[in-house]
Amino acid sequence: MNRLVGKRVLITGASAGIGEACARAFATQGCDLVLTARREERIRDLAVDLAHDNGVDVRGYGLDVTDRQAVASFVRALKEDDLLPDILVNNAGKARGLDKLHEGDIDDWEDMIDTNVKGLLYMSRDILPYMVARDSGHVINIGSIAGRWVYPKGAVYNATKFAVWALNEGMNIDLLGTKVRVSSVDPGLVETEFSEVRFHGDTERAKAVYLDTEPLTGDDVADAVVYVANCPEHVDVINLVVMPTAQRHAMLLHREKSSP
Repeated sequence: MNRLVGKRVLITGASAGIGEACARAFATQGCDLVLTARREERIRDLAVDLAHDNGVDVRGYGLDVTDRQAVASFVRALKEDDLLPDILVNNAGKARGLDKLHEGDIDDWEDMIDTNVKGLLYMSRDILPYMVARDSGHVINIGSIAGRWVYPKGAVYNATKFAVWALNEGMNIDLLGTKVRVSSVDPGLVETEFSEVRFHGDTERAKAVYLDTEPLTGDDVADAVVYVANCPEHVDVINLVVMPTAQRHAMLLHREKSSP
């Protein structure tokens, strides 16, 4: 049963990867969309394409979720234009660097903390009061198995995703007594721009992350997000972990042997 037709979905970081895949998946379900990303031209082009292909209302906006005032102004404008979402997908996030903590780049740390934690907080803080006031809505946070299991050289990224885990649970507790739901979808290895961003554009190093194995795709994660969003109103999937079959833990990934 499709319970999503006609709902409006706001997705952050929607210009590529999991965010773009979620936008495409929700559009095929008949949802109207509000899409944000820092790459304004790319997000506006995606909005035009999705509206044309699916016959839904799609708006694309350039937005940096780490800019607290920009997020507040953006949400006020949504309210004025009657575009407040029924579903918020906090997808914007990144990893930067793969270093031992005592050798890490502090600028990388700031970037991850600002995007993965503060960006999620800013958007949630400005959207949730409207959901509470109307006693309906759904926040879906894109977490990671990195928020469940720490791995070598990932301490700060792990910490940001553990924060998402805690915030997801905390939001749920704070919303007790309302019909507003909060969920997280926590993927394992997904082949997107993620590793290229982590390694500052080093495409060869990024490709090696996915070598000789079959990772998830953005579409796989989007399927899970749509499932969570489509559950009946009395059902709240608090956490959903999705990993490729080749992976069973953050540190356990099966790779086929390369041909000689």
